[in-house]
Amino acid sequence: MPLRFRHTGIACCLMLLMLSGCSAGPDFVRPAEPQGNRYDRNGTPWHNGASPDSLQRFAEGAEPSPHWWRAFRSKQIDSVMTSALAGNPGLQSAQASLRQSQENIKAGAGIFFPQVNASLQQSRGNSTTAGSGSVPTGSVINLSTLTASVSYALDLFGGQRRTVEGLRAQVDQQQALTLGTWMMLSGNIVNTSIAIAAYREEIGELEQLIAIEKEQLSIAENQYRSGLTDYSAVLAMKSQLESLEASLPPVRRSLSQSEHLLATLVGKSPSEWQVPELKLTEIALPDRLPLSLPSELVRQRPDILAAEAQLHAANANIGIATAAMLPSFTLTGNYGRSSGSMDKLLDGSNLVWGIGAGVVQPLFNGGTLAAKRRAAIAGRDRSLADYRQTVLSAFAQVADLLRALEEDANLARSRARAVNDAGLSLKLIQTRYKAGLADYLQVIMADIQYRQSRIGQIQAQALRLQDSAALYVALGGGWQHDHDAKGKAGLK
Repeated sequence: MPLRFRHTGIACCLMLLMLSGCSAGPDFVRPAEPQGNRYDRNGTPWHNGASPDSLQRFAEGAEPSPHWWRAFRSKQIDSVMTSALAGNPGLQSAQASLRQSQENIKAGAGIFFPQVNASLQQSRGNSTTAGSGSVPTGSVINLSTLTASVSYALDLFGGQRRTVEGLRAQVDQQQALTLGTWMMLSGNIVNTSIAIAAYREEIGELEQLIAIEKEQLSIAENQYRSGLTDYSAVLAMKSQLESLEASLPPVRRSLSQSEHLLATLVGKSPSEWQVPELKLTEIALPDRLPLSLPSELVRQRPDILAAEAQLHAANANIGIATAAMLPSFTLTGNYGRSSGSMDKLLDGSNLVWGIGAGVVQPLFNGGTLAAKRRAAIAGRDRSLADYRQTVLSAFAQVADLLRALEEDANLARSRARAVNDAGLSLKLIQTRYKAGLADYLQVIMADIQYRQSRIGQIQAQALRLQDSAALYVALGGGWQHDHDAKGKAGLK
């Protein structure tokens, strides 16, 4: 071989090797982390509390702990959570979708390997042309052929690599969505359990309040019959009682709906699952709440991670569309034997073989490929905007909850004072009644005031507990350190 041709061949091989390491389209660059260390302009509330025994503090830079719901120290919630994580259909569906995406990437990665196929063909026909002497004209011919073929697509411009990259990004997205399902499930269980406990306690207070109101109305009616009061006072008390009785069915309905929801979250029909005895007094307020920095939040919230993975997949689509505009190269080869007799196919038959190479370069397609590339770029831009919106919404959610917890503490403090004052007033009037210095109607009115204050306190306690749970969820739910959650999402 002349030297110049040898050098040309070497140069071509080197060029192909260099091209094989390139990928069409832009490489994915992870969005920059936010630089700020707070969620609103007012800074971080370091503590809030209604009394020393219910004080909450924020631990800046801390991440939610594994099994974050255990901070509420409720065995009933822990038990419900265990059942739900094992039997919730929504979580099982997310896990199945994750397995599907993982198998899709395995299927897509197969393009990097040679495609080998075997074929066996048998045909029968007759000869109508002048024979060469070995096969007479008009005679019947049997032909058996056994071949193995190999084909290999050279990914010189990285189109297939971008395809697999996009599939990997889809797996990452599904992992994040599975984690998000796990996170929302755990948050809904805690929230619903708190609601059930609060509704039950509120119903108990309302029933006692109605009984007291009925007693008050009975006394007023007796006073009217005795001429000690006019009928307008009786009508006012009847109206107050009827309004109070009308407030009970909606609370009972909310309790029933919450119990049914909790059964559904566990993966059971409401008719086949018994809701545990949840009591508000047995659900503790977490005394130390984590507060991840904004730069940490974007690496631990599943919805942000899912949006980032979607952006990665959209970026890979640009490379796929770009590679489709460039030449594609294929190497093929086959080897086999053919014979006029099936039983002699493997011995004494004719050898059949061939090798080849092909190249396809799109020349004219009416602008289809260029339009697809522009569409891929627009898809990347949309995914980037969606990512930014997801981050902004996450920051706003955390900021809202931080302020809500601060106001929850103020509300709890006010409700606690109201209950304390109403309780003290009730005790004083009861003492005066026993001493003959107050009538029984005054005792009933003081008791009504106390029960109404207790209902307000129950609602404030439930709201504070639910907002505390919502903060854990808004910060990502602590899945990074939870091996069970990571296992369910296919993470190591």
